[in-house]
Amino acid sequence: MRRTPGTRIRRWTQVDADPRKRLSLSAHWRPLQIQILGVALWVFLCGFGCFAAELPNILWISCEDISPDLGCYGDRYATTPSLDKLAAQGCRFTRAYVSFPVCAPSRASIITGVQPGTLGAMHMRTQFRKYEAVPPPEVKVFTEYLRAAGYYCSNHTKTDYQFAVPFTAWDALQGDWRNPDRKPGQPFFSVINLTTTHESSCFKIKSVKHDPAKAPLPPFYPDTPGVREGVAWYYDRVEQMDGEVDAILRKLREDGLDDNTVVFFWSDHGRGLPRYKRWPYETGLRVPLIVRWPGKLVPGSVNDELVCFTDLAPTVLSLAGIKAPEHMQGRVVLGKNKGPEPEYVFGGRNRMAIKDYIFIRTCRDKRFRYVRNFTPNVNYSQAIPYMEASPILQEWRRLNAAGKLTGAQKLWFEQPKPDEELYDTEADPFEVNNLAENAEYSDTLERMRAALEQWMKDTRDLGGVPESELIERFWPGHKQPVTATPVIERTDDGTVTMSCATPGASIGYRLRDNERWRIYTGPFVSQAAVHAKAIRLGYQTSEATTN
Repeated sequence: MRRTPGTRIRRWTQVDADPRKRLSLSAHWRPLQIQILGVALWVFLCGFGCFAAELPNILWISCEDISPDLGCYGDRYATTPSLDKLAAQGCRFTRAYVSFPVCAPSRASIITGVQPGTLGAMHMRTQFRKYEAVPPPEVKVFTEYLRAAGYYCSNHTKTDYQFAVPFTAWDALQGDWRNPDRKPGQPFFSVINLTTTHESSCFKIKSVKHDPAKAPLPPFYPDTPGVREGVAWYYDRVEQMDGEVDAILRKLREDGLDDNTVVFFWSDHGRGLPRYKRWPYETGLRVPLIVRWPGKLVPGSVNDELVCFTDLAPTVLSLAGIKAPEHMQGRVVLGKNKGPEPEYVFGGRNRMAIKDYIFIRTCRDKRFRYVRNFTPNVNYSQAIPYMEASPILQEWRRLNAAGKLTGAQKLWFEQPKPDEELYDTEADPFEVNNLAENAEYSDTLERMRAALEQWMKDTRDLGGVPESELIERFWPGHKQPVTATPVIERTDDGTVTMSCATPGASIGYRLRDNERWRIYTGPFVSQAAVHAKAIRLGYQTSEATTN
């Protein structure tokens, strides 16, 4: 076991992740209904027209599997005129990080504003173990708050949350703000996800446009024609995605919505290439984040603050005039309610889509990255069948087997891993020079180790709980729990109230069979029959009921 002389590494235990230590909803968080009822009442008092005029539309353009490999981030090899223009019109964030370097845990965190380890959503593809994550009862998908406040919420392509999409989350799971069921003038929150740059698009290289001879290679890659061609092809995919962004923004302009729409562009994690995606280093966690907010953000501005993507949910809610619920673990990074910059951002990794267990956590300040390997016997180059289709990885493995790798190229095959890693990201941006055993950095190591351990306690990180035990907690007997059927009560004057016995359940209702499900926020008057059902994240939807 390698460690700085004279120090002790505290072992993470299951006790630290005991869900019984979690704060209870009733004692520490206001229920969703109380919070949303206030918003709904304000909408009623102000009038929908006034509300829509004052609140901005919000558009998320997300893409998959890219690092900040854009011209606006100083990458001279990139060809990204549309995103460069967007950055020139808005703000470019230089230290934006996802929580996990792989899609499903990252998106679970983004849609809830809560870390994957707190949600129990840290293992990639929960469906491979035939279960869903069951977050604490107070956790909701944040679009429920937007919908209750009058926003039209649509998701064009991707829902990948480690739990089934609740029927209360979206007005539409296709289309965008142009959908015919969006009311005239209704503010919208629209997500358009672009899959062009996904890892799988780099498995089969075709005619390459970018010159492979000029491809920038990280020091851990072997410099061969095959590797260069693989990197060049990845940049070709980024260029194609940039054109798709241009088409979306052109559509927004055609509709006259440029001036009152806040546009976000981001990626769900780093490059879909070996030692980027799936690995909690700068390469896997640092992503582009560009925001254009006309009249509010200075065009061409740069924000160097530490940002974690748990910040996206509370930020969007703040833009919509909604106070983020206290259980969210991020901060508001834009606007009048902007919170102070944290000293650290945190992240990690757990099992990928295979049986082998792995547990890593990391923290990053403005200069250093600390990595804690709780499973050092699982090497960096752990074989993952899906990833093995990468031509770059195949070349890398071939050269390793032949003993032809040198220097930093060999590090990825090191086994066992060190217990701790520490990198000076200013001097060593690709994190190949581990300073954890360098006495000169012992104070930094101890400081960041302590910060990480405290964060894991504070967030009730479940990463150290064996997945089999976690499944039993979520789905006893490996059987999915079912949300209780809501109870509808009606008074003589037509006042309708609803309740559900399942803690944390959201209730949806409608008055006609063909209308969208509304979110119940409190008593309302209706003489028509009310149809309702309920859902808690990770549970089956309840049976429907009518009164």
